[in-house]
Amino acid sequence: MSKKRDIVIAGYSETPVVFKSGRSAYDFGGEAFAKLLQSTGVPKSEIDGMAVAAPLSECTNPFFPVYMAEALGLSPKWLNYSGTGGCSATGGVARAASAIRDGQCEVAVVLSADSPSTAWRANYGAYRSEFQDPVGVQGPPATFGLLMSRYHHQYGIKPEALGKIAITQREHTLHNENALAKFKTPLTMDDYMKSRVIADPLRLLDCVMFCDGANAFLVTSEKRSRELGLTKMVHPTAYAEITNLHGDQSCPDITETGFSAVAPLIYKHSGLRAKDIKMFQPYDDFTIAVMMQFEDFGFCERGQGGDFTLGTDLSFKGSLPLNTGGGQISAGQPGLASGGLNLAEAVRQMFGEGGERQVKDASNALVTGIGVIPFARNWGTSAALILEA
Repeated sequence: MSKKRDIVIAGYSETPVVFKSGRSAYDFGGEAFAKLLQSTGVPKSEIDGMAVAAPLSECTNPFFPVYMAEALGLSPKWLNYSGTGGCSATGGVARAASAIRDGQCEVAVVLSADSPSTAWRANYGAYRSEFQDPVGVQGPPATFGLLMSRYHHQYGIKPEALGKIAITQREHTLHNENALAKFKTPLTMDDYMKSRVIADPLRLLDCVMFCDGANAFLVTSEKRSRELGLTKMVHPTAYAEITNLHGDQSCPDITETGFSAVAPLIYKHSGLRAKDIKMFQPYDDFTIAVMMQFEDFGFCERGQGGDFTLGTDLSFKGSLPLNTGGGQISAGQPGLASGGLNLAEAVRQMFGEGGERQVKDASNALVTGIGVIPFARNWGTSAALILEA
């Protein structure tokens, strides 16, 4: 996607993030969809396209997007199903934009819903359990512990910098009514430092917590948006993604992320630079991922993420507001619907609906996604989207 202003996100919605809700992805998806229609006033009959994220709780059903369309009472002319995890929401917006430009649909919903803390039905399978994952590896925390260890070996890690990310995002959570209730308490540096190490050097408070929830976005042309009577809208002006960075290398540098390839593209397409970004809503499954994105997107040099974090005001009132809704680390991670959580906060801020955490200048936002966590390689897919007013 190069810079164009003909497509807009004209509405958003999200459900509260809940732990062990007892509800299905269909239920959450229906709630998010109903809220989207209610907030925009767009009749359901106008929706003729849909992009759906694959959920951990329902991924054993290969026809999940078709079932979701049936559950919502929709008859889409264009249907997209994404298996890129936390990149699915931003990628869904980009794919919906292309479909609208190609005339395949006019008004699309980008929907992400999951409830993995209620029902976990994922089976990653393939060759990894036999040839890649070591016996006893405890999922994403262990792989990010390895990544952190390698980063520390190369550049050094300042734990207080990672602690600042967790603390700043927790402060933002206190103003987010949709955040997980458990996280609506302040966090101190002492709390962070005392949190137990679960995958050396990764601490408990460096991690997200799996929960249930959903979010949805209305994507259409600016012309159609105005015809529907919508006045609030933001333009997705640049998008880029990459999967399996250095896939031809058997032992790549795991501290080199796909964002090193993605960042130059979105800056080129948008005409913006790091110094122009008004707020940063990065995918934050682990604090180290946030710090590494500061580096890859040019806010600082590689290896200088710790110093940049400690020397920058990352609050919603600061020079680079960071995950102003608390991000996944402090709002909760609704499974593979998680990429939409950060995107929803960006749109909310740009609509001027941030409430007590409203960013003063919300004229643009950089939103990212991360998908798939292999062992001894960097994450699988990296995606970035720039929104402009």
